[in-house]
Amino acid sequence: MEKINQKAEIVMPLPGNGAVLIDTHCHLDMSAYEADFTEVLARASAAGVTRIISVGIDLESSRRAIALAEQHDGIYATVGVHPHNVAELGEESYAELRRLCSHPKVVAYGEIGLDYVKNYAPVALQKEHFARQVALAKELQLPLVVHDREAHDDIMEMLEGAGPFPAGGVMHCFSGDATFARRVLALGFYISIPGVVTFAKAEMLHGAVRGIPLGSLVLETDGPFLAPVPKRGKRNEPQLMLFTAQKVAELKGVSLEEVARQTTMNAVRLFSLEGR
Repeated sequence: MEKINQKAEIVMPLPGNGAVLIDTHCHLDMSAYEADFTEVLARASAAGVTRIISVGIDLESSRRAIALAEQHDGIYATVGVHPHNVAELGEESYAELRRLCSHPKVVAYGEIGLDYVKNYAPVALQKEHFARQVALAKELQLPLVVHDREAHDDIMEMLEGAGPFPAGGVMHCFSGDATFARRVLALGFYISIPGVVTFAKAEMLHGAVRGIPLGSLVLETDGPFLAPVPKRGKRNEPQLMLFTAQKVAELKGVSLEEVARQTTMNAVRLFSLEGR
């Protein structure tokens, strides 16, 4: 007897009225995308994700992100060294980071920050290079892309001490509560919402999103990581950000089109994408 597939078909939510989205944080240079990179971009475009920011986490990935941005109109790059990788930094590294940031398709500095979960680098070293990279980003008048994992108080103490930030910044993959969100917003930063917002148990994030003004939100995949429901546990890619946008719309009580329109406007403003 033939088996009947009882699995429900996954329907991709699509914004109407020509609304488009920007994936503000994806690691397109990673090997997870090598086998079907062209198809990944095609699926993103079909879903209305028309621009993607490929984020550097060390010198080599920053170079690869720039190379992708050179090859594709809708891709932009960031330059920076992730807290996991700061042990590799020396004076020559900073000279190279400065040089890479001069590329016309580099739109931000990061991702940089503190990570107290993995602790691949000692905390003191993380703090030293976070401070130094923040100063470099400010000097170069680039917005910051900040990584914060279980380091809320130290991140905010350092950022509040280093402000103001005329070029702005974004708290990537936001994982705090409503109180932490208010501190981030007080810096003039945007808050980036990942696919985690679709997880049923992410109640603290749900509450934070409800309280953050839509004018202060951007969206991201953090691909290939953190795929949203209904693809949780699979490889993440830019088209799946539609599920994140849909959940934000539900939490904010607005349409998917409004979330797409406003978060795109926010991303264009933060990363100076108008006309680029």
